[in-house]
Amino acid sequence: MKKYLILAALVLVLAPAAYAQDMIREGELVTLERAVEIGLKMHPSVLASRGTVDVNRARKGQAESAYYPQIDASAGYTRFQPSTISTGTTTVGIRRVQESNSFEQYNTGISARQTIFDFGKTSTNVRIQKLNIEASHSDLANTEEKVILNVKQAYYNLLRAKRTRVVAEETIKQFEQHLAQARAFYEVGTKPKFDVTKAEVDLSTARLSQISAENAVRIAWVSLNNAMGVSDAPEYVIEDNLSFEKYEISLTAALDNAYANRPELRSIMAKRKASEEAISLARKGYFPFLSGNADWTWAGEGGDFATGDGWNAGVTLSIPIFSGFLTKNQVSEAKANLVILTANEESLRQTVLLEVQQDLLNLREAEERISTAELTVRQAQENYEIANGRYAAGVGNPIEVTDAEVALANAKTSYIQALYDYKVSRASLEKAMGVR
Repeated sequence: MKKYLILAALVLVLAPAAYAQDMIREGELVTLERAVEIGLKMHPSVLASRGTVDVNRARKGQAESAYYPQIDASAGYTRFQPSTISTGTTTVGIRRVQESNSFEQYNTGISARQTIFDFGKTSTNVRIQKLNIEASHSDLANTEEKVILNVKQAYYNLLRAKRTRVVAEETIKQFEQHLAQARAFYEVGTKPKFDVTKAEVDLSTARLSQISAENAVRIAWVSLNNAMGVSDAPEYVIEDNLSFEKYEISLTAALDNAYANRPELRSIMAKRKASEEAISLARKGYFPFLSGNADWTWAGEGGDFATGDGWNAGVTLSIPIFSGFLTKNQVSEAKANLVILTANEESLRQTVLLEVQQDLLNLREAEERISTAELTVRQAQENYEIANGRYAAGVGNPIEVTDAEVALANAKTSYIQALYDYKVSRASLEKAMGVR
């Protein structure tokens, strides 16, 4: 498992820098679908979730290892040097010392162990790990859904910022035209200096708004790159699809889709099933365990490498008698975990219901605002033309023109906001339903 975690960490660190240039070419037209595709390939959270799937797959392999025999080989070498022994004193007063000869010993062995019957402990553990893999796949799908939603929100936000910048540029042009008119009238003496001064102030205010709009576009670019997981992406262009397309679905159909498709629900259901299996696994701690073993050994001494060999084989039945209430408490823990997961599943179902209802209501509200905002833009455009025409004819005043220009800019901005809200509400509803 440690190996998989290290590899996943290396991928998280190196992937964005190494592949950002390959994923997006400079000047490329990146559609919304392309942006989502890049996010699913490059975002670190998706890579981490895929690593979690690999970890659980490896844990399943570890659980299955109990089905197979465990074979070990060993080899050893030992040199023996016995201690010296004193045997008394000779006639000349010298103590005699008797030395034992040293010798060498070699040994080699092979041992095998095989579980014969464990009352389903291994098979239950394997089923638990399979359910954990299923849950991690659902968690991966949930992570991908979040990335998709974030990419869509960032993409639409960039489109909103770009359109708002266009409105700011158009407003500047309108105020520049009005300033030119005011100066012309002032020069011929038909309008006071106040008209010129006010037009200059309005133009400066519009330029301040343009600066903010430009910065909003830059921030939106950075946010989109971050949502795709390619912070070092080269410059590219995006497709303006911030248009209204009516999306029809009933609350009942939306809820049916959500309960059937939401990956969080599939994940927690798999975890609940794994928790039920965990109770069964914990209870098997009360049962005996039957295993078989076999050993073969070969030994040699001194220079003789073939002194002799031997073997043994047998079966062992282990019967748990008392474990300090370990099994009892393991069963209690597994039952408590099942209660928690069951409650969390019900809580998640209520959350899904709330999200679907909210997103559907937001979608309908944004849809209604779009038609109203369209009408407001037409009315504001007509009002601006009337006010500008009156001023050009010499019967209007600069305040009327300023109010009309501001109203027109606000109406266009509100219309853009309504389109953005509708797109985001639809994306949120699709995520709430688990539908891509």
